[in-house]
Amino acid sequence: MDLRIFTEPQQGASYDDLLRVAKATEDAGFDAFFRSDHYLKMGDVSGLPGPTDAWITLAGLARETSRIRLGTLVTAATFRHPSVLAISAAQVDQMSGGRIELGLGAGWFDGEHEALGLDLPPLKERFERYTEQLEVVTGLWETPDGETFSYDGKHYKLVDSPALPKPAQRPKPPVIIGGGGKKKTPMLAARFANEFNLPSANMQGSIEQFGRVDAACKEIGRDPAEITRSVWLTAAVGRDDAEIAKRAEAAGRDLDWLRNEALGGTPAQVVDKLGRWREEAGVTRFYVQILDLSDLDQLDLIASEVAPQL
Repeated sequence: MDLRIFTEPQQGASYDDLLRVAKATEDAGFDAFFRSDHYLKMGDVSGLPGPTDAWITLAGLARETSRIRLGTLVTAATFRHPSVLAISAAQVDQMSGGRIELGLGAGWFDGEHEALGLDLPPLKERFERYTEQLEVVTGLWETPDGETFSYDGKHYKLVDSPALPKPAQRPKPPVIIGGGGKKKTPMLAARFANEFNLPSANMQGSIEQFGRVDAACKEIGRDPAEITRSVWLTAAVGRDDAEIAKRAEAAGRDLDWLRNEALGGTPAQVVDKLGRWREEAGVTRFYVQILDLSDLDQLDLIASEVAPQL
């Protein structure tokens, strides 16, 4: 099983904060460092010193790390034109030596779009744009060297694009898709995803959604085993009840919710929970959401007492 560290820097983090966590992630032996792609804080936090751009951050980390994979959970299709996103992600993939993964979603946070003056279309149009973004980004990456890429969609049109630069990973970096939609989301995952990700949620609901993705794969003749199953789960891991409660408070999450629905508990309890996700839901990759980026001891605890037992 893969263990990855997942951060939410819009809640308040500088690039230096993220670099410190990314280096600790690499030193501790985790598989990857991921970050959200948001520009506005959520909930009752200051959000200081202000947002950092996901792809600029990943470009910096690409040059200052050497092993861990890097990516977004998830970039919103409403933030960037797909041709620009394809160039940015391909360049960062080159800068990292082929360690980038693109999580791409339709976009959802109303207040964020209002604050930045970004359009957030109605859901139907949003999924139309999202589908076209997936077609454009992957189409540009997969265009053979020396050929051009054209696209005539409802929302995006490209004419004889040189489809450059190419990512280091060929034909393309892994694409991560997620979400609970029962029809469109599974079909998009079947067409484009290397990985399907779900947030901290009811396990039975996750099993049912993974099943819908499997069914969509079979409908188009794709082997469902080609898509990695993953979940992200908020962490409050401690050596005793007092340390668990302290980390729950620092994360701003309810302790009972963390124990029941996420990764609140001792290392042994967390190992047991991850094992049940593997056995019952077929999940083989876990994104451990760390909300208190100053608490590197929690990373060390997970690396030393959880990861070896997996």
